[in-house]
Amino acid sequence: MTEFVHLHVHSDYSLTDAAVSVQKLADKAEELGMTHLALTDHGNMFGAMDFISACNEHMEEIDYEEQYIKRKNPIKPIIGCEVYVSPNSRFDKRNTENEIKFYHLVLLVSNREGYYNLVKLCSLAYTEGFYEKPRIDEELLFKYHRGIIALSGCTSGEISRLIQAGIIEEAEKKAVHYRDLFGKDENGNPNFYLEIQDHDIPTGELKGCNLSQKDINKIIADISKKTDIPMVATNNVHYLNKDDYKAHDALLCIGTGKVLTEEKRKKFYGDQFYFKTGDEMAALFSEYPQAISNTVLIANRCNADIPRISIKELPDCLPEFEIPSGYESTDKYLRQISAEGLERRYEKEKAENGIEWTEIQKRAEYELNTIINNKFTNYFLIIWDFIKYAREHNIPVGPGRGSGASSIIAYALFITDINPIKYNLLFERFLNPERICMPDFDIDISNEGREKVINYITQKYGKERVGHIILFGKLGTKAVIKEGARVLGITVQDSGNITKLIPPNQNITMDKTINDESKLQEMEKEADPIYQLLGLRINLEGLNRYLSLHAAGIVIGKKPLIELVPLFKEREENGGNIATQYSMNFLEQCGLVKIDLLGLKTLDIIKHSQELIRMPGSKYSNFTIEDIPEDDKVTFKMLGEGKSLYVFQFGSEGMQDILRQAKPASIEDLAALNAMYRPGSMQNIPRFIKAKKSRKKISYPDPSLEGVLKETYGILVYQEQVMQIACIIAGYSMNQADLFRRAISKMKIEIIEKKRMSFIEGAVKRGFSDKKAGEIYDILAQFAPSSFCKSHAVAYAKLAYQSAYLKANFPDQYKDICYKIFVVSTEEYMV
Repeated sequence: MTEFVHLHVHSDYSLTDAAVSVQKLADKAEELGMTHLALTDHGNMFGAMDFISACNEHMEEIDYEEQYIKRKNPIKPIIGCEVYVSPNSRFDKRNTENEIKFYHLVLLVSNREGYYNLVKLCSLAYTEGFYEKPRIDEELLFKYHRGIIALSGCTSGEISRLIQAGIIEEAEKKAVHYRDLFGKDENGNPNFYLEIQDHDIPTGELKGCNLSQKDINKIIADISKKTDIPMVATNNVHYLNKDDYKAHDALLCIGTGKVLTEEKRKKFYGDQFYFKTGDEMAALFSEYPQAISNTVLIANRCNADIPRISIKELPDCLPEFEIPSGYESTDKYLRQISAEGLERRYEKEKAENGIEWTEIQKRAEYELNTIINNKFTNYFLIIWDFIKYAREHNIPVGPGRGSGASSIIAYALFITDINPIKYNLLFERFLNPERICMPDFDIDISNEGREKVINYITQKYGKERVGHIILFGKLGTKAVIKEGARVLGITVQDSGNITKLIPPNQNITMDKTINDESKLQEMEKEADPIYQLLGLRINLEGLNRYLSLHAAGIVIGKKPLIELVPLFKEREENGGNIATQYSMNFLEQCGLVKIDLLGLKTLDIIKHSQELIRMPGSKYSNFTIEDIPEDDKVTFKMLGEGKSLYVFQFGSEGMQDILRQAKPASIEDLAALNAMYRPGSMQNIPRFIKAKKSRKKISYPDPSLEGVLKETYGILVYQEQVMQIACIIAGYSMNQADLFRRAISKMKIEIIEKKRMSFIEGAVKRGFSDKKAGEIYDILAQFAPSSFCKSHAVAYAKLAYQSAYLKANFPDQYKDICYKIFVVSTEEYMV
């Protein structure tokens, strides 16, 4: 097989312009025995980190800690971009008709300097040069060209455009200009190549040009001889296989809002923009064999050593928190403010100076040692500081979200508002000293005040070090059917008949749906348009469709973001926010820490309801939601009657019905119901309700587990319960129990069987029989995948109770605020 490397390749990160994922591209390269592969998406580096992973690793899960396994034959990734070059300054954004606004140019990274130069080019293209497309200019190329190999581009490249316009002399001058601009590397190898492509585009297909693509290649070959600039052959890859051109054409229509029958629309000529073999490319460019061998020479020169930050290094990537004078270190400052907060939170326990206060201090010391020893001090102080700012500026903060509510230090610092001692929450669920990873506080904050807090963080650490996180919306199963039907001219009614058969499950695929649904199987056999529609799923399902910003996440770095990752800028009409081009999954390894700040309307409702309740002249002028009793009979009576519309987390019709059946009487009851009300665990709710109503009949897998399962009436609901049971039965430490819980939650048969042996072995040592240990293990293995984080459940139950308390005790004020924020009618509200 001819040795060849694809150097001009697009993935679905060239949004709605390419119908193939980076994973499939890497799989294809490995299948064909290729050793290198480039990714050159249009104007961005969105997929670079994903591509690097795909080239080295398969998306297979072999252990509960790992998401990938190494490829048998890893592909060497070449990071690149097909940039848009402005014909004038990147700042020139005049809307002139019939004037080319940008040219294409392919840039490939050859070393680490080149990688960071490409990062800057792609960032500035968005932040400074955006005009229809993210554009750079020659000023930026001159400044950031080192470590980069450039190819002249496709038929939309400047040299090719000049040839098409018949200005051959100017094309030659431009080629020399780029040759001199990019120069040579330290070994004398050229850094600029004239690119030739052949997609069998005949005369007349290129707009305003009487040349075929083969004609253009001949002229480029002449320029190459005259200027001594080498040529390189590429295929403009936009889909994987030749037969995929129809799906790609449909994708173009989806992206542009057109239908296939429209004549004047974006389309690619023919079916040649696929991932060709080396032999196919050699046959296609038999006149130019050097252009084929040059692909290998270029690939071998691309040795970008892109740094990856390990979890242990990540804490050092945070900006240093400035502490007040008088403190020797941030660690001592954290200890001091934690001690002060602990005394405020547990004032009663300290005054009594009993066993409980001693246990509280012991727990706090254990957490502080874990935090400090793993260099998480800065992170805790940064979170504490902006939450302190929010509270001081009357911006409500939620009681907690996620596992962070299990930390007594977070409670002492008022980062969270859930007493982990009262609810028996486990710190190891948040930070496990035996499986160190960066702590991750998920913060709910007033929707109205969120931007103020982000502005505070930005001003404190510098706008160049704080940014938003990009999010890629995908073509889901239903979207493929709806969008595909429109493109193919299939009626809304017919597509609706199909989408009705697709289960409301985010993880569902069309293949599984068809396999499970006989009606779809019949449709696929009988109706040609429907067959074509359902066939689109093979190529389009799961592709990136559009861009947005992560609803909660921002990132913060020690260095300016542009020195770490490529940046994206929203359109001004959408806010003009600066975000990372890499998605959340890859930011930590680039040296950035994510902070989760979710705007929550419920906090605004509670805030404004309190303001109405405390109106001048009111007998409730001192009312505060923090002082309400947690056992209010009026509140639980209302909830037991299912009158929970616009009560946080409990407003749906299904949850209203469950409340009527369950008659909750405590925050613990609310937490358990909320934890179970989700796919995978809903089937446990009837058992929970039955056991709650007849407590005398509650049974436990073993008497030793009553203390763990009593609050949920014998039903295993929480991840923390899995951990506690593993400790009691198998003798695990809490850290080992957390690892065990993670393992069996993955539902991998080989892992479950492996863990069974060690679990039973530990249980037998503690006096349990093989049979009893096996029975309890089976219960854990069955329930662990659907178990829920108790810390999160309790925190959200508390917030739900607060909103329910206001509705039950101050219905007029709560109704007024709900009306303003949700725009609901009085009749609807009273349900």
